[in-house]
Amino acid sequence: MEARVARLEADVAHLRTDVADIKADVRSLRDKMDGMTERFERKFDALKDMIAATNAQTNDRFTSLGDRITAMSDRIAQTDIRIADAKVWALVLYIALAAGTFGTMARAFGWI
Repeated sequence: MEARVARLEADVAHLRTDVADIKADVRSLRDKMDGMTERFERKFDALKDMIAATNAQTNDRFTSLGDRITAMSDRIAQTDIRIADAKVWALVLYIALAAGTFGTMARAFGWI
């Protein structure tokens, strides 16, 4: 019986050393995971900063594009006004040309 107890004690001693080795391995894995987590968090924060900067640049570009579109629409509106003015001038010139032509014809035919 004592031989069996001695053998059990030896097996328990081996189990204790194995458990101690497993604990050490788990601690080293935990330390590695903590380091990887910290590196990941730093990289993630850097990525968030890059995305925020890119977002700000994109917003600035869209704002400037909107300003340029507004300026172009103002220029188009001014062009419409200028075309309307040119139509009035063309109408007046056509009437003047017709009056001049009719006046010349009236003079030539002796109506005046």
